Amino acid sequence: MGRDLPHGRPRQGTLSLSPVRRITPDNAAAFIHANTALIRPPHVAEVALHLADEAHDLWQRTEEELAEIGLPPPFWAFAWAGGQGLSRYILDHPETVRGKTVLDFATGSGLVAIAAMKAGAKHVLAADIDPFSGPACALNMAANDVQFETTQEDLTGATGEWDAVLAGDVFYDRAMTDTLVPWFERLSDTGATVIVGDPGRSYLPREHLAELASYIVPVTRALEDAEVKRTTVWQFA
Repeated sequence: MGRDLPHGRPRQGTLSLSPVRRITPDNAAAFIHANTALIRPPHVAEVALHLADEAHDLWQRTEEELAEIGLPPPFWAFAWAGGQGLSRYILDHPETVRGKTVLDFATGSGLVAIAAMKAGAKHVLAADIDPFSGPACALNMAANDVQFETTQEDLTGATGEWDAVLAGDVFYDRAMTDTLVPWFERLSDTGATVIVGDPGRSYLPREHLAELASYIVPVTRALEDAEVKRTTVWQFA
């Protein structure tokens, strides 16, 4: 995913992010434990996630430093505004997913998937191409006493037996949006409920969307260049 991360000033010397020298998905759990804390996102206090904040080295590292230890930009380590808004909507309107089969696309930390399970979804598939999203989701499932399926497969364009498709913060890039819009339209046309959460990203395709709810979501200034974000939940219509 192409969102910007907060970049600290590059540091000299040996990286101290984790006792593990080279990070891989197989040893990611130890790394995540060492570089995050169990935090409840401010807009979704029902959910606990392993997240990075200013107290952790992970927050301060540049993408170049992370690449040296084999870690892609860790989008799974932050509770983004769109995902928080979408999760809030799901928890407040559980009928959206209750008893249904759900795809959480670009799941990241698994926040939306966890909200869907807490709201009574029958089955959730959480998809993200980041190989570290799965291990993060596994830890977050345990922290919230829920279970859902994860996949690293890129499901863009796929057809599945999903009653609801959920996606937070996916319209940050023109090419991504141009790919997702026709897919989401096809899914909607075939009967799936497609709901997205977005805090006004640059390429939000408003002409395809109907507003369901709007929230003021507390965020971290270093992530979003603001202390709160007006975040809207939309349905493809």
